[in-house]
Amino acid sequence: MSCEFSELILIHKCTHLAAFLILIAITLVPVTAQKSTVSITRDNNAWQLNVNNKPFFIKGVVGNNYLEKVKEYGGNSIRTGWRQEQLEKAHQLSLYALVNLPAGAERDGMDYNDTVAVRKQKERILSIVNQTKDHPAVLMWAIGNELDYIPPLKPFNPKLWDAINDAAKAIHLTDPDHPVMTVIGTSLIHKVADIVKKCPDLDLLGINSYGDIYTLQDTLRKYGWTKPFVIAEWGPDGYWEVRKTPWGAPYEQTGLEKKDCYENKYLKAIMSAGVQCLGSYVFYWSGFKQETTHTWFCMFDEKGLESPLVGLMHYLWTGSKKSNQAPVADSMQIKSKRRFDPPVLEAESINTARLYAHDPEGDNLRYKWEIRPEAVYASYAGQGEKVPEPVPGLTNGESIEINFTAPSKPGPYRLFGYVFDDKGHFSTVNLPFMVPPGAR
Repeated sequence: MSCEFSELILIHKCTHLAAFLILIAITLVPVTAQKSTVSITRDNNAWQLNVNNKPFFIKGVVGNNYLEKVKEYGGNSIRTGWRQEQLEKAHQLSLYALVNLPAGAERDGMDYNDTVAVRKQKERILSIVNQTKDHPAVLMWAIGNELDYIPPLKPFNPKLWDAINDAAKAIHLTDPDHPVMTVIGTSLIHKVADIVKKCPDLDLLGINSYGDIYTLQDTLRKYGWTKPFVIAEWGPDGYWEVRKTPWGAPYEQTGLEKKDCYENKYLKAIMSAGVQCLGSYVFYWSGFKQETTHTWFCMFDEKGLESPLVGLMHYLWTGSKKSNQAPVADSMQIKSKRRFDPPVLEAESINTARLYAHDPEGDNLRYKWEIRPEAVYASYAGQGEKVPEPVPGLTNGESIEINFTAPSKPGPYRLFGYVFDDKGHFSTVNLPFMVPPGAR
C-alpha cells in the first residue's frame, strides 16, 4: 500500500471520527427551548386562551411543591414567582406559569401618592419582565395580589389602578407575547367598575374567590367587566365566610364537606362560568400553611400525604379516578354534641370524642388526635400567624373514639382528628371548644 493511499485512508477515518464527535456534542448540548407565545382571542363573544397557537384552558395550582403530581394528575399550570429555578422546574414538567410580579400593597407600606416609589416599582417590574419574558414556561404576568385590600376593609388609594395600568402598558411594550392581569379579591367588589375605567391595558382579570365563587360571573357583569378572567385562587369556604362559635372561632369544613365543596365549585362555578373564564388555580397545593388552622387550606400534610382534595383534582382534570383514593373524615363529635353546638368543657375534665370516616376501597384506617390552642389570627392571609403547638398529654389512644382531658389553662382550643390509610393518604377534621375561666 502506497504512502499516499495510507494517508488518504487516515484522513478519511479522521474526518468520520470528527463528524461523529460533533454529532455527539450536538446531542449532549441542551437545546434552548423557544419562548412561549400566548394570546387571547375572541370569536362570537367567546374568549379563548392560546399557547403557541393551540387552545389552552388553565388547570392550575397555587404553590411550588409536588409539581410532579400536578403534571401526573392532569394539571398544566402553576401560579408562582419569577425565580428562574421555579420556572425551570415548571418547564421541565411542561407546566406553564402565571408569574406574580412584585407590586406593593398599602397594607405593607406602599404609598401610591409617592411618585418616586411608584416609578421605582415599575422599573423593578420591567426589569423582571425583561429578564424572564423569553423563558418557555411563562404563561402570563400578574401585577400584584389583592393590592387594594387593607385590613379590616379600610378605604384604599384609587391611584393604585393608575399605577397598575401604567405598568401593564409598559409590559406590553417590552413583551407583547404574554397577557397581563392584576389579581383582586372579592371584598369591596364595586372596585371592578373603577378597574374597567382606569385599567384599559389589562388583558384580563385575576380573581381570588371562595364562598362567593358561584355568583362571580354575574358580579363582574354587574360592574361592567366584559373581558376574560381567571380564578386565581379558589378552595374551601374561607374562615371569614363560615359560622363561628360565640367566642369567634370559625368552624372549618370537615374532610367530607371540603371534598364536596371543591367538586361543586369546580363543576358548577368554574366549568360553568361561561365564555369569559379561561381557567383557575386551586389553593393550596402545599403541605403546611398556618391560616386560622394549619389544615384549613392545605391539600397535603407536612409529610406529603395527599388529602382527598388531591385525588379529586385528578378526577376533575382527567375524568378518571386514582386506583386508590384517600379516606374521608366525615365529621367529629365531642360529648355527643351536634356540629354547631360548641362544647364548653371544665378544665381537666375527662371527655369523649369520636371521628366518623370512610374509605372508598375499605382500607384499614389509623387515627391520630391532638389538642391545640386556638390561633391568634393574623390580619391578612395568615402572614406572621404563629402555629399553636399541640398540648401534650391530653389525648390518649389512636382509635376512632377516645377519651381526652380538657386543658387546665382556660381559653379557646381545637380538637383535631386525623385518619390515615397508610397508602399515602390522610384526611382531617376539627372542632373548637372552650375551657372557661374558673371552671373545674
